[in-house]
Amino acid sequence: MTTKSYQELIEDRIFIGGADDVMNIMENESVDVVVDLRAESLNTSSDSNRVHSPIVDDAEQQEESVKEAINLVVNAYNDGKKVFFHCGGGSNRTGTVAIGTLLALGKADTIAEAEETAKTIRPKINVKSAMRDSLKRIFPDA
Repeated sequence: MTTKSYQELIEDRIFIGGADDVMNIMENESVDVVVDLRAESLNTSSDSNRVHSPIVDDAEQQEESVKEAINLVVNAYNDGKKVFFHCGGGSNRTGTVAIGTLLALGKADTIAEAEETAKTIRPKINVKSAMRDSLKRIFPDA
């Protein structure tokens, strides 16, 4: 039996993890869309279900890239697809998009609540202050 190092953000629909989880997620969950959040990853994959939505780690003013990634996940979810998103280790960028996804889907009312939920699901989530600030600008009422 394969040990799962990825988690379900939304049961059987949205999965989160790190880059090393892609093969397992494809084998175990048959996801429809894989969103790669790594800026350091080239968009050269021939894999038709991979979408490259880069977010630069440790950079300021990431609202546009974060918002684009959240929208990709939410739109795929709303289209009835199974989605997996990841960065390198599944901590900062993945956590940021997880928080934004929970807010966008109405699964949390505040950034703090969404972060707590995301960390309960994936304890290694550790969102850096620049990414949290981006979330505050994207979701000013949260």
